[in-house]
Amino acid sequence: MSTVNIEDLARANVRALTPYQSARRLGGNGDVWLNANEYPLAVPFELSQQTLNRYPECQPKLVIERYAAYAGLTPEQVLVSRGADEGIELLMRAFCEPGKDAVLFCPPTYGMYSVSAETIGIEYRTVEAREDWQLNLPAIADQLEGVKLVYVCSPNNPTGNLINPDDLRQLLEMARGKAIVVADEAYIEFCPQATLASWLTEYPHLVVLRTLSKAFALAGLRCGFTLANKPVIDLLMKVIAPYPLSTPVADIAAQALSDQGIALMRQHVTDLIATREWLIDALKGCDCVEQVFASQTNYLLARFSASSQVFKTLWDQGIILRDQNKQPGLAGCLRISIGTREECERTIAALKPLPGAAGSREQA
Repeated sequence: MSTVNIEDLARANVRALTPYQSARRLGGNGDVWLNANEYPLAVPFELSQQTLNRYPECQPKLVIERYAAYAGLTPEQVLVSRGADEGIELLMRAFCEPGKDAVLFCPPTYGMYSVSAETIGIEYRTVEAREDWQLNLPAIADQLEGVKLVYVCSPNNPTGNLINPDDLRQLLEMARGKAIVVADEAYIEFCPQATLASWLTEYPHLVVLRTLSKAFALAGLRCGFTLANKPVIDLLMKVIAPYPLSTPVADIAAQALSDQGIALMRQHVTDLIATREWLIDALKGCDCVEQVFASQTNYLLARFSASSQVFKTLWDQGIILRDQNKQPGLAGCLRISIGTREECERTIAALKPLPGAAGSREQA
């Protein structure tokens, strides 16, 4: 019997693909998980839907209506999917011809834009952000030919900063008639005044991505939203799976988007921001921390004098951070999700004994 190399049958781009290294995929045996930008405490919900013998609605009516009301839009401007990650991919499948069209994004930023493009077989172009992590608009203009989708994460992951709204308007004007501009607002609940959702009336080629994974404390639910004008939503409905949301997911999402659920989320955001400000001050008092960057999110980016040593020391103590060293411009940087106050205090206690730059060199 001849042996068959299954990998030879696979698509070349998949054979060459490095999959997205999600927090859970990276592993670790910690008990303080500060590497996935999750809300640190579970929010209790009760399953009320028992009709699991029936297929769910493709777009559950109550979920769509409640999210539209929450976002200040009409139901026809909302699509719900398996996390915002599915929204990223649906846009590529609807608008990009593999081998012909391209997508563009500006690192350092979220890793799924490149992974989704590679998986589907679409060219991706990168225009590195400026030193202040704002858009390099002239460089984007030079790369826009043949680009169908421009992804902009604001607030940006992993840097935590908002993108300048004037620059976003310039980008939208630059892309008008050529490309869709996708504003990834996964963290917008931590700075709701900065949302672009109200811009949809002005820009037919704007798309906004949202999620329940962060401030709504439902990362395990996998429920995200694409906000756009009806012509865009109609196209995405052609390529979305027949039943993207299971009945229990739709049930819990509707509860989270009730008036009580939204009020609870906003209280959690207030509490978390207070912990974030405490952590910023505490990090600045650690010798091993060179710089703490301002953040509009539920995580902080900090530069350490010996980041690999810091990462491993905390890992060994069960405190799991996210290494950002390989991202452009982020040498020495680790990202720290805002956990509970107790988890943050434990993190600071682990960092305090570690030496600064001079101490690191003396030990080297």
